[in-house]
Amino acid sequence: MKILLVRLSSMGDLIHTLPAIEDLARQCPDVELHWLCEAGFADIARLHPFVKKIHVMKWRQWRKHLFRAETWREMGHLKQTLRQEVFDFVLDSQGLIKSACFAKVAKSPICGLDKNSAREGWAALAYVKTYAVPKGKNAVWRNRELFAQVFGYVMPETQVFGLTVPEAGRLKNLAQPYYAALHATSRDSKLWPVENWRSLLQKLNEEQQCNIYLPWGNEDEKTRAKQIADGLPFAIVCDKINLLQAAYLLKYAVGIVGVDTGLLHLANALEKPVVGIYTDTDPIKTGVQVSPIAKNLGNIGQIPTADLVYQALMDCVAADKG
Repeated sequence: MKILLVRLSSMGDLIHTLPAIEDLARQCPDVELHWLCEAGFADIARLHPFVKKIHVMKWRQWRKHLFRAETWREMGHLKQTLRQEVFDFVLDSQGLIKSACFAKVAKSPICGLDKNSAREGWAALAYVKTYAVPKGKNAVWRNRELFAQVFGYVMPETQVFGLTVPEAGRLKNLAQPYYAALHATSRDSKLWPVENWRSLLQKLNEEQQCNIYLPWGNEDEKTRAKQIADGLPFAIVCDKINLLQAAYLLKYAVGIVGVDTGLLHLANALEKPVVGIYTDTDPIKTGVQVSPIAKNLGNIGQIPTADLVYQALMDCVAADKG
């Protein structure tokens, strides 16, 4: 059975789909799973070995250049590729009108969330079969429940992400032992003050004799990383890295601390000791999945101190070591 999964974006949404794929791999190992997603997040799909093939769309780029011939050539190529595959059905797990439209490109029967369960109820009109998955639960649970209903099994009690970082993500000459500081996020109001970062990094180095890596994704984030690392020889601003390399960096870190960003959820999915810092979002809604090795601190208008973050991180690292 060949299935196309449509989960286009964002990074966090793709990460929260991975446990459902792990369930599917264990319960229905004969399924051939393809995944259609936004090109910028394709590396997340590559982290799960059960995904047979990844198809990418570039809607974020295409919508800005709809009158260019190249845009239509790329969309036409995607259409041709998907229809050549001949899927038994398409599973749109995103529940948006946009995702439903891309699901229809494959010209195979589509199933997904019903009108009361989807984020955009109108999307359900595109599906030949729909499933009720209660809102109010976390995204991982909802994805796992949807997959269980679609493929006809009972959701396993144990949640496993099942990620494997491919060799293509390998980074050389990392200065062990090290921690990772995920300082960048999509909105300034979610940032943690530079002074807090510097205090935390100094305490980590003094107490743990470690290095700290600061990844970045654009020039503004690179500038911020340099501000945090200024005068701190143990704070290392990363070179430009892709998502697979970021996964490798996180996988081999002693622990990770970060603001509300997709990479924080990736660290959580890799089952690393992690502390999430929240200053303008509610961690109950957007935080990491809490466990002995994963904690959330702060809330809307509540900025945790460096000492509080350090202690929480040490607690998570200690729990990971058993």
